[in-house]
Amino acid sequence: MSSTNQTHIVIGAGATGIATANLLAEEGHDVKVITRSGSGPTHPSIELLAGNAGDPAFLATASREATAIYNCANPPYDKWSTEWPPLAQSILHAAQENGAVLVTLSNLYGYRHTNPMRATDPLDPPSAKGKVRADMWHEARSAHEAGRVRVTEARASDFIGPGTGDNGHMGDRVVPRVLAGKSVSLLGQVDVAHSWTAIDDVARTLVTLGRDQRAWGRAWHVPTDAHLTQREVVDLMADVAGVDRVKVRALPSLALTVGGLAVPMLRELKEVLYQFEQPFVIDAAETTASFGLTATPVETTLARTIDSYRPASSAMSVN
Repeated sequence: MSSTNQTHIVIGAGATGIATANLLAEEGHDVKVITRSGSGPTHPSIELLAGNAGDPAFLATASREATAIYNCANPPYDKWSTEWPPLAQSILHAAQENGAVLVTLSNLYGYRHTNPMRATDPLDPPSAKGKVRADMWHEARSAHEAGRVRVTEARASDFIGPGTGDNGHMGDRVVPRVLAGKSVSLLGQVDVAHSWTAIDDVARTLVTLGRDQRAWGRAWHVPTDAHLTQREVVDLMADVAGVDRVKVRALPSLALTVGGLAVPMLRELKEVLYQFEQPFVIDAAETTASFGLTATPVETTLARTIDSYRPASSAMSVN
């Protein structure tokens, strides 16, 4: 693809959507961020649109002349089975109608489990949520193979980095407690290896896949530096922050059962608890070899995360 000014559509304004939109805008492109509320990052080259991306007519119109559409959406966790299929179909339709490359951000839910997981592994989802994501990819790839559209998919593990908030396992539920010297409770086993993908690396991978035709027609893993246990991440977070390490304990499974009666998110987490009960590691060497993308050092990502939780006057600088 040409590096000249283009129009790009980013669907979703979570941490990954914001990072992707900002990266594209900083490269000099025009970007439209679509959310139901019209929220998103502030930048002269970014236009914020309020609308339902699940409405095929609306999205096809909003994405006219788009070079690429980046699917960074994330419906409520307890509504994946009902909200993802029509949303994914609408986004695929918009890409087909406008000749745009469809770049989807996905996860590792579709793999049965290998150690490490590779992007060439077959999808054999062990959960209902995994089946939703696998079905989305199969439909998109089928359209690609039929010549109706160009698609690619970036698969990442659990996110770390600024902006993950209460959606990240190492966000709101952990960082403030570490900074305050309080113990943290985490899902599953706290001493098994797990991959943690930096938000900035997700954005760089999405943008790269969208512009390089070698990426189209298949999925790729986002380069990921941190293959650490949950305890190791929390300990390293404290070290980087310059505070004492805190106690790390496993959240009893009963707590998910009881808490899930009142909090839908906790109830839904039980379905994917297996990801934290055994090593859950990805291999992105093929992405690095093909596109030259490398992972951000985990210490850098944690330092930026910590800065985002501290008052501006006390935030540490990161070179």
